[in-house]
Amino acid sequence: MLHPDPLYTVTQLGAELGVTVRSLHFYEAQGLITPRRAGNTRVYTQRDRARMILILRGKRLGFSIKEIKEYLELYDIDPTHGQQTSALLKAVQNRMSKLEDQRHALEETISELRSLELQCEEALETISAMQAPPPKAEPKAGRAKKAVAKPIGRST
Repeated sequence: MLHPDPLYTVTQLGAELGVTVRSLHFYEAQGLITPRRAGNTRVYTQRDRARMILILRGKRLGFSIKEIKEYLELYDIDPTHGQQTSALLKAVQNRMSKLEDQRHALEETISELRSLELQCEEALETISAMQAPPPKAEPKAGRAKKAVAKPIGRST
């Protein structure tokens, strides 16, 4: 006897995937998942769960909702998944290229900020040295100060 795929309520699926009910409703409104209805209750299939895993992975990797939707639509259209895989490869390569550009820009910014940090530290050291009181002169070695005798009392 075949067992039907498990069904999930919105709360169960959200808890399992670590997302809020509101997030699931958002992805439904965007047309990325289509839960069934049991009366007024949304029920999610194993297919919806798998799609949500792909959606969350896509978001984590920085893909837009539009890009994720296009990818998921190809999955439904092409049973061999050839178009889907080709589209995914192109999207991944584009995303990596953008991230490489961002990394390069971040490295340049960090380098410039480190240089500015060093300049500020050096400027503060200079300012601090100029504002410090002059050090007290210590007697030079080999020369003793002359002792000045003070009268202790008057003698008559």
